[in-house]
Formats: sequence, C-alpha cells, structure tokens
Amino acid sequence: MYRAHVLVCGGTGCTSSGSAKIQEEFTKEIQKKGLENEVKVVQTGCFGLCALGPIVIVYPEGAFYSMVKPEDVAEIVEEHLLKGRIVQRLLYEETIHQDDEIKSLNEVDFYKKQMRLALRNCGVINPENIEEYIALDGYQALGKAVTEMKPEEVIAVVKDSGLRGRGGAGFPTGLKWQFTAQAQGDQKYVCCNADEGDPGAFMDRSILEGDPHAVIEAMAIAAYAVGADKGFVYIRAEYPIAVKRLQIAIDQAKEYGLLGDHIFDSDFSFDLEIRLGAGAFVCGEETALMNSIEGMRGEPRPRPPFPAVKGLFGKPTLLNNVETYANIPLIIRNGAEWFGKIGTEKSKGTKVFALGGKINNTGLVEIPMGTTLREIVEEIGGGIPNGKKFKAAQTGGPSGGCIPASLIDTPIDYDSLIQIGSMMGSGGLIVMDEDTCMVDIAKFFLEFTVDESCGKCAPCRIGTKRMLEILEKITHGQGTMEDLDKLQELATTIKNSALCGLGQTAPNPVLSTLHYFRDEYIAHVVDKKCPAGVCKALTAFEIDPDKCRRCSICAKQCPVSAISGDKQTPYHIDKTKCIKCGVCAEKCPFKAIEKK
Repeated sequence: MYRAHVLVCGGTGCTSSGSAKIQEEFTKEIQKKGLENEVKVVQTGCFGLCALGPIVIVYPEGAFYSMVKPEDVAEIVEEHLLKGRIVQRLLYEETIHQDDEIKSLNEVDFYKKQMRLALRNCGVINPENIEEYIALDGYQALGKAVTEMKPEEVIAVVKDSGLRGRGGAGFPTGLKWQFTAQAQGDQKYVCCNADEGDPGAFMDRSILEGDPHAVIEAMAIAAYAVGADKGFVYIRAEYPIAVKRLQIAIDQAKEYGLLGDHIFDSDFSFDLEIRLGAGAFVCGEETALMNSIEGMRGEPRPRPPFPAVKGLFGKPTLLNNVETYANIPLIIRNGAEWFGKIGTEKSKGTKVFALGGKINNTGLVEIPMGTTLREIVEEIGGGIPNGKKFKAAQTGGPSGGCIPASLIDTPIDYDSLIQIGSMMGSGGLIVMDEDTCMVDIAKFFLEFTVDESCGKCAPCRIGTKRMLEILEKITHGQGTMEDLDKLQELATTIKNSALCGLGQTAPNPVLSTLHYFRDEYIAHVVDKKCPAGVCKALTAFEIDPDKCRRCSICAKQCPVSAISGDKQTPYHIDKTKCIKCGVCAEKCPFKAIEKK
C-alpha cells in the first residue's frame, strides 16, 4: 500500500513538453530518498488543462502542479513527499485558497462545469496497465452483455439511451447497430474511426492515449450485438503514442481472454487489429476509410448501399468513432435511463471538445449537451486573453460554421448548432477575438478543404477551388459585389451535389461568415479595407508624427529598411518598400505606429 501517488501526464501535449523526463526524475529522486515503497509514480493520460502542461498531480492531497520542469522534481520530492510541505510556487494558481489550502479540482472553474464520462479514466489510470482499468469496473459491461444479455437487448439499451454518433453526423448509434445486426452476411465487421483530421482537434487521440481499454471493451460489446467476430481500429500514423498504447491494450486484453475465442467462456469470439492511415482528411469519411483499410485509394463510395449493408470487403460493417465507443461501457453498466437524464431531449449525454484559439484555458473539455457557448468560453475557457472581446467561435472544424458573439448563449447540442448554420462535428472548438478577420478565417478553412479534397467528384474538386480563388481575390482588394453572389451560389451548389459529407459541408465556413459577418466582406470589396487589419494587401502602417519620439527603434527593427528619419525629423514609412510585417508597430515603445 502506497501512502502517495504521483500522477504524471503522458498525453502528447505534455510529452512534447518533456513529461517523460519528469517521470524519470521522479523515479530517480524517490529512489534516492528511499521512498520507492511509499510513493508510486504513475504515467496517465491527458488531464485536460493542456495550456498548463507538463502537469503533475500528487495524491492524496490532490496538489495540481503545473508547468513542471525536470529541475523542479527534486524540490517536490524533498518538500512535499518527504516533509509534507506542498510546493506553493508550482501549484496551479486557481487551486490555492486564501488560507493556503488546496481547492479540489472539482471546485476549479475549468473543471466544475464539466462532466467527464468519455474522459472518465484519462488522467486517472495508467493506460498501459489493464489491471488499473479493471479496478475501475473495466470490462464489467462486456461481461454483463455477453453473459446476461441477448444481442438484441444490448442494441435496445443503446437505442433507448439516445446516444448519437460523436464523429460529426449525430446519427442515432443504436439504430446503426440495429441495421448492421439485421443485415444478412456470412461475415460482419466492427470498425473504429480514429482518423481525427480536423485542425486543432485531439479528442479521440486523448481517449486512446489515456483509456484505450474503454474503446476495446466497447467494440467487443458492439461486435456481440451485431454478430461480428472481427474488428479494425483505423488510426492515423501521426498518433504514435495512441497507436503504441492501443496495441499494448489489445495485447493485454488477449492475454486476459477479453479478446479472442470464447470470451467469458461463451460462444462469442472477437479479434481486433490496428490499421494505420496516412493522414488524409477524407479518410475520416466512413466509406473512404473502408477503402483505405482494404488497401485502395481513400475515396468515398456512393451511398446507398450503406456500410451497414455493404461495407468493409463488401460485408455488413458497423463504424463508430472513438468517443462514441467510449460511452458504451457506461451505458451498458448504468442503463439507458441513467444516460438519458444527461444532456437535452434530443442530444443525450456529454460532448468532448478540443478548446483552442484565442482562449486562456486551452485544452480538452467534456460538457453535458446543452451547456451554452458562453459557459464554455467565459467560465471553462477562462475568457479571452489580453482583455480582448469575443468575436466568434468555429465548431465542427473545416466543415463547421462560425458562431458570432450575438449567439454566444446558444446551447451546444446537435440541433441548436444546425439551426444557426454550424454543426457539432467531431469536437473542435476554435475561439476568435476581435483581431480576427472572418474573411481570412473562411479562406483558411477553405484552403484546408481544397488541399484535402480527394478529387473524386467535380463539385468538391472544382467548386471549392473556384470559391478559394474568389476569397483570395477579395482579400487582395480585387473583389466585387458580384463575387459575393458567386460565392453564395457556388457554396449552395456544392452543398447540394458533392458526393460525400465532407464535400457537402465544405462551404459551411463561407456560408456562415457571409451570413453573420457580411459587413466585413463588404468592407473588403467596397472600402478595400480589412477591419481587423489581417489581410496584408488591404493594410498599411503609418507613423503618427505627433507621437513619434525619433528614437529610431522602428527603423533599426525594419527588415527591409523601409523606415527613415532622424532626430530632427519624424520617422516615416516608405509604403513601396514596406512588406507589412508589423514588426515596427510591435517594437515601438510609444505606440506611434498604427495599422490602417
């Protein structure tokens, strides 16, 4: 029995900041002090508050140490673990009471409105140790399903729970399971979509890094329910930590008899393999994913037939994403009614978001459906840095829409987001402040879509390229009002005629910004100005002669020698030479240089 546990985040974010070295230092220092039989060091998954990594939490006190460096470890071991004195200077500031006591993480703004279901074990257990997962009721749901329930009863529970697909489309999960179960075939497959391609999204990666057994257990339950005996997890090769831990978990599950033949001494057998993707965004689409598993080019197939009828290798196939599966063991253990009480009437349960952009608390959050965007941005996210104003939020990645500040009280659920021209997507949530150009944002996401289009259908291959050309024309000050009409027409045509869901939703960022921020488009077209000062072709820097102190700092910092002046003459910028890098305005101590 250990008197203390040191939990070190082993997620990708903290690992990239050196958490592996920190874990090594803890092990070394603990041995040096002779505490190896009293203190256990545990590598965990993501704690969520990625902006403060590397993170170390010491229990039983629950001391949340943030931005820990290897050189801090000796002090934590000496002061906290040996002498019982918490190292105040390393504590996350919000966990400190005025009387120097430690707040529970559930009292901290970032965590107190969250409900961690899919993320329940992330940051809690060692993901490479199956016994820790089992100790927290792991594989009980699989045992219950296989030994106590008929396949149709499992499907009924999932249907009654109201769980909808967390990959973006929001299709009822139980209904998809039912279609696959009813399909005729001598072989059926269960697949997991872990090909997380949205810019800034890392929900699925974090679940697989922090709790891979939850996904394995859920896939086995799904296989039992639909009559499959073979499964594949399709994951992008850019997730090496997730791939490694998932393979370890699969090997452990086989060793414990939880994968393989005659699971729980029943007639049910299920085997699972990993398939690596090459990072193509289109392979997040279910039929393109299956093509890729089969060794073919990752391109969507026309539907129908749908995968439930004719999927992988032409056989009935069930496909859900990582987060969807992560909810299944809880639903089987606790029942459909328990899950149905969480969230809203049509959007049950919770949703995991990767919160990023112009926000203080960057990281991974899981909130009950129906939580408002304001609660996420202002309370969980800690607001906008540097006192800037909230301008918009992009949900749904490159296929989603931009939500303006006027709609910040919109509840986050499937139907509410569709109504305002956005979508849930897989869970990326990018926050933008007043310095963001919405035309430039639409162009950014469309550049991504054009680059990632598989090229199979003309509306996506040609149409998105034409839209991007128009946006580039507008941001270079060459746009016309007719171009706005062309953008609207092209977007509507692509939405109605593209082959797959990715192509059909590609115009969403343009449509939503045209709708809510049309004044910015008009400013670019009519006034030839970028209100946010982002589009370089429409931006100029000028020195206010009344504020200029003739210090020459701007001239010395200019990389192209576009600024001249002397002690008697105010400095000025030669606009024919200026490359609009903004260094002069950034370095001027007197704020004499303005962006026009």
